[in-house]
Amino acid sequence: MTINWFPGHMHKARKEIAQVMDEIDAVIEVLDARLPLSSENPLVNSLRKGKPVLKVLNKSDLADPVKTAQWLEYFNGFENIQAISISQDQKKLIHKIPDICKRMVPARVNKERPVRVMIMGIPNVGKSTLINTLLGRRIAKVGNEPAVTKTQTRYILNNGMALLDTPGFLWPKIEDQESGYRLAASGAIRDTAIEYELVALFAAQFMLTQYPGQLIERYKFKALPIGSDELLDEIGRKRGGLRPGGVVDRHKASEVLLHDMRGGKIGAITFETVEEWLFKQAEVERLRLEEIAEQLRIEAEAKEQALKNSQSHYMTGVNKNDA
Repeated sequence: MTINWFPGHMHKARKEIAQVMDEIDAVIEVLDARLPLSSENPLVNSLRKGKPVLKVLNKSDLADPVKTAQWLEYFNGFENIQAISISQDQKKLIHKIPDICKRMVPARVNKERPVRVMIMGIPNVGKSTLINTLLGRRIAKVGNEPAVTKTQTRYILNNGMALLDTPGFLWPKIEDQESGYRLAASGAIRDTAIEYELVALFAAQFMLTQYPGQLIERYKFKALPIGSDELLDEIGRKRGGLRPGGVVDRHKASEVLLHDMRGGKIGAITFETVEEWLFKQAEVERLRLEEIAEQLRIEAEAKEQALKNSQSHYMTGVNKNDA
């Protein structure tokens, strides 16, 4: 499933971010702790121009804590990157974020100037809720759906930090199929932009493979369904998703499963691991090197053939002269 969902305001947001980035000292990138790399917008790295970034793994209360710890270790291994995990009820930890940002740009602090920070992230990762907590009052509009913030907004915090909020935006084409499904399952993409049942089938297979015990606990199964289709059908039967004649309403069953996953009712889950992504990156690099090797081979063969043709032409000319 390749997802193309890039509304006009997202394109506008990307252009505006690029225009003001030179005035920014550091970046806060809010990620979904359940899918840290799938929710990491690849455009952010190019837009921030090497400026320090604090990666905030939000919604950590919904994520597998063991895997969250692994992701923090992974991100903190990079230069100019710091990472923390939070949930919105951790007010004390959230209020430490400005101090963390200040430590990332000591030159700015030494000049006794406000640290200018841009907060970025894809839709529905909790940016607006985080800003409201930092400000201590509800200013940024909050909604449990993607694309709530539409324009840039500046805020001045009492602790010497200037915060620029930006609309959540995705990249124009999400080509990695698994990432697309994970983003859709988490709610980062509007349900109207996806094939709902296909996303639910992906989520069902994921849960059967990675968190079968939580399925049994949530839906009180006596025996775990064998496959994703069977799982959706059983959820539909148990949760009022039957049409006349006993036919399961797959859309209703899909809604139940996805809403339970998004709201944490099915338990703490993480859609991806560091190990999976390292393997995927190694595979991409291997294919890239193979393509380079193949291109070099084709070029070498072309040069060799050109040399042979040149030599043949030369010998033909020599033979004519001898005659």
